[in-house]
Amino acid sequence: MIHVDFIDRANGIETVPMVCMHCDEPTCAMVCPADAIKKGEDGVVRSALKPRCIGCSNCVLACPFGVPVVYPEMELMMKCDMCYDRTSVGLRPMCATVCPSGALTYRPPEEIAARREKPRNQFQFGHETVTTLVSIMLPPEFPALTFDVADYMWHGA
Repeated sequence: MIHVDFIDRANGIETVPMVCMHCDEPTCAMVCPADAIKKGEDGVVRSALKPRCIGCSNCVLACPFGVPVVYPEMELMMKCDMCYDRTSVGLRPMCATVCPSGALTYRPPEEIAARREKPRNQFQFGHETVTTLVSIMLPPEFPALTFDVADYMWHGA
């Protein structure tokens, strides 16, 4: 349920896995007109409920991380749900199980406390702070990761 995206397709082959960050206040769920996206008590934001999803793509446009994918032929949004079928019974998500480099992991923050980098789950989008269930590793001097949409806009010559 994750996908791999190119960082700069025109100039390199580097990729990044696109996993759902499971936001504390998921905008994907907030903008869903069919109330098809639910967040569980465990903080996991589920894929859209098939009987409710109308395939409108509001969730795709609202997600600050660009994670949801709408499959028009099924009229359904699907995304990483942290392999809920596995994690709910004590198993790790499949991506963390098969990641050859260990870049994707599923461990409590205290188990990775010995690393130089620190787990961070706050992201700054302009004036908006988004807090998530999922963390990324950052150098200790970075309390949050800041995004400026202008940095990602195409600048023609």
